[in-house]
Amino acid sequence: MFKAWMPVRKILHFTDVKMISYLHVRHHLAGLQPPAVCRSSSSVKQAPLLTAAPVRALIDDQISITARFLPPSSPVTVCTRMHSEDGDLWEAFAHYNTDTSGTVNLTSDPSAGGSYLGCEPMGLFWGLQPAPGGREGLRLRKRNVQTPYVVRISLLEGHVSPCMRDISELAAVTTERWYMAPGVRRSDIRQNGVVGSLFLPPGPGPYPALLDLWGMGGGLVEYRSALLASRGYASLSVAYIGHKDLPPPQNRLNVGDEYFKAAFKLLQDHCEVDADRIGIFGLSFGVFLSLRIATQLGLNPSCLILVNGPVGSTVALPDMEDHFLTFEKSQEYWTYDKQGNVIFKDVSLPSNIAPERKAKVENINCPVMYIVGEDDLSSSSKENADVIEETLRSAGKSQLFTRLSYPGAGHLIEPPYSPNARVSFWSIKPEKLMTVWGGHPAPHAAAQEDAWKKVLKFMESHLRSVTGVR
Repeated sequence: MFKAWMPVRKILHFTDVKMISYLHVRHHLAGLQPPAVCRSSSSVKQAPLLTAAPVRALIDDQISITARFLPPSSPVTVCTRMHSEDGDLWEAFAHYNTDTSGTVNLTSDPSAGGSYLGCEPMGLFWGLQPAPGGREGLRLRKRNVQTPYVVRISLLEGHVSPCMRDISELAAVTTERWYMAPGVRRSDIRQNGVVGSLFLPPGPGPYPALLDLWGMGGGLVEYRSALLASRGYASLSVAYIGHKDLPPPQNRLNVGDEYFKAAFKLLQDHCEVDADRIGIFGLSFGVFLSLRIATQLGLNPSCLILVNGPVGSTVALPDMEDHFLTFEKSQEYWTYDKQGNVIFKDVSLPSNIAPERKAKVENINCPVMYIVGEDDLSSSSKENADVIEETLRSAGKSQLFTRLSYPGAGHLIEPPYSPNARVSFWSIKPEKLMTVWGGHPAPHAAAQEDAWKKVLKFMESHLRSVTGVR
């Protein structure tokens, strides 16, 4: 797949990262260096070598990072740095000790300190945090999925922090992390009132497909859809609040059932989508929307993938009453931590949601996977999962329900190796408001990796396999 990623300028490529001395390359190729290998030069001994393979990969691919030709049993630091699309610097670092051959392999060797401890092959990616002195309340989210994150990995002498002065850099390598694989096609959707982005996989269709729904943070979030298309699924990411092309005002959800029905139908009617193999992927408030689409709009999705969200809404959708939904109307259920950050968890407690504002879960006729972050502080995920499971059991449909539950994971369970934001800005205007999502770095990262593998397997069973449960 990734052979299509060829750089514009002439560079040297290696299918296997081979130990070729810098001087030899310089002699034969007029100073050109391969992008996956960067070494310091030395006329006396082999200089330290840092490799990353593959150097270009999808965001959910694990890469192997190795440092060689170092003094045996010596301390070194490996760090990552990258700039977000807003220009903010993010970084992570870990302390290692070389083995008797002067080698460190992040796939098998434990970190002794830094952003994480223990053996974490991808810790330098999920451990990324805003650099000291940067802006507060940041959350890393890719807006332009047609460009990669460019991450510089550095090998430093000793056990140090990247922010220290006079650090000796021994070697470095630059990697690219993509959501959108070569051949994936993206198109803007402004059709039948629907505002979204459609991603189609490479190769001929028809493809199984997913309707991709996010939470009340608003806007059009594309990166999960881009990654799903990179894994072979057509995916339509839909905006329903907080977008300039939706009916104003932007802080209100004033689209309802017909809007979401039109989005689902748009996938069904697309010439490159298999109309009988369409699922729905919802996170946060997108869980309620997914359940409502599946149970009350006369549609027949093939499966639901639900992440940390409610079975209903504390305030009415436009289709429920002649009434606009604004998230601020649920303030009676807001709580705050000691720093004054808002916690939305009680908003979605099933006991706080009126029966008429809950999805008719008993009408579900397709397999459901519900993912619970046990440290979710933005949604009462466990309680909502309990309601779905018990309702389906009472309806004689317990075989349709699968629960994944992760201790230490927060609300924002996203594709693997994504940094978690435990706290970030919810809004800037009319006043600054920070919210607590929850999640602790290492268990949250483990949850994302495990859940994504199981989600892909679940989709394989129920969207690709003609024998999937219906």
